Amino acid sequence: MNKIFLMVAVMFFAVVSIAQAQKFEGLAETPPMGWNSWNKFACDVNENLIKETADAMVSTGMKDDGYTYIVIDDCWHGERDSLGFIHANKERFPSGMKALVDYVHSKGLKFGIYSDAGWQTCGGKPGSRGREYQDAQTYASWGVDYLKYDWCNTEDLSAKGAYLTMRDALFEAGRPIVFSMCEWGTYNPWEWGEPIAHLWRTTGDIYSCFDCEYDHGDWSSWGVLQILDMQEGLRKYAGPGHWNDPDMMEVGNGMSTNEDQAHFSMWAMLAAPLIAGNDLRNMSDETKSILTNRDVIAVNQDPLGIQGFKYQMKDSVSVWFKPLKDNQWAVCFLNRSREEKKAEFDWEHEKVIDEINHLSPGFSKNEYSLINLWNKKDKTSTKNKLKANLKGHSVLMYRLEKKR
Repeated sequence: MNKIFLMVAVMFFAVVSIAQAQKFEGLAETPPMGWNSWNKFACDVNENLIKETADAMVSTGMKDDGYTYIVIDDCWHGERDSLGFIHANKERFPSGMKALVDYVHSKGLKFGIYSDAGWQTCGGKPGSRGREYQDAQTYASWGVDYLKYDWCNTEDLSAKGAYLTMRDALFEAGRPIVFSMCEWGTYNPWEWGEPIAHLWRTTGDIYSCFDCEYDHGDWSSWGVLQILDMQEGLRKYAGPGHWNDPDMMEVGNGMSTNEDQAHFSMWAMLAAPLIAGNDLRNMSDETKSILTNRDVIAVNQDPLGIQGFKYQMKDSVSVWFKPLKDNQWAVCFLNRSREEKKAEFDWEHEKVIDEINHLSPGFSKNEYSLINLWNKKDKTSTKNKLKANLKGHSVLMYRLEKKR
């Protein structure tokens, strides 16, 4: 009888434990900010790169501007030991992953790591399929703060089920870890991701171009405009602790300064995670000034956590609005064309309404000061009709402050 009672008790507590499993709350209340190794370095990663990047995040002032996570992407993996526990590649990470995490923490930053729901990662390294609880325990023991979880080599798996398993494994491991689902939007993760993850990819991989498709044969990478268009209809699913992720940024990876500004501005309007993907150790002054524009970052990090929306499109110029705290708004005019275009907007005659959140600036009744977030000398108000020339692939971005 005692053995039977013990078995029943164990089963009962196991069921209760599973039922109570959840994602960690109170994390990613604003879109995560940080850096990821993949866009610039792909599989060419090692501990010196990660240490130097952490150093650069501090020395460039990015840490002071809100960038928090140093995330190592694919190809850090070594082999699993005889018990199945994963270890870092000994040649690339001779000090071990725990020592590297400690180094990043010593800089006042947080550490992110990468794995995959399949047998292998996209780079052919050991995935977490069948080892979810082991890997979660390992990451927790190392002090990891963020997990990017990919979707390669996942034959016959249910996306929701696979990500739910890793969510539960992270929760059981006991260390609060931001969970980033990277299943490329294939199975509409925005519809089921909120109780599972803190952010989810909405598209395939980004590519360092403003308007293009890079065909890999059986899949494609996408330019900034293509990924922007793929966000249509998704804003209702985003908010504090659960964000749409249009992929990491390509600022500083070869586009023009205008294009980098537009890219950064639109990711801010989308309330997207601001995860830099360039070489922080060797940034131009222009790249640094874009990534550390505190006014644009503040739009992204606004505590309301409302994703912006496209209001109109005229002659290749789209107009986007984003509600902010204290009855403020952000507005961004985006020239999608390579050619210079005119932007015109008669505030008092435009009825801008955020239908999801039931908010409106009410331009016919209220006057707003316009604060240009890229050109601080440009000051006007909504009493004046806006007229401006926009260079190709550029933006005009304002914060609107209501006048009393």
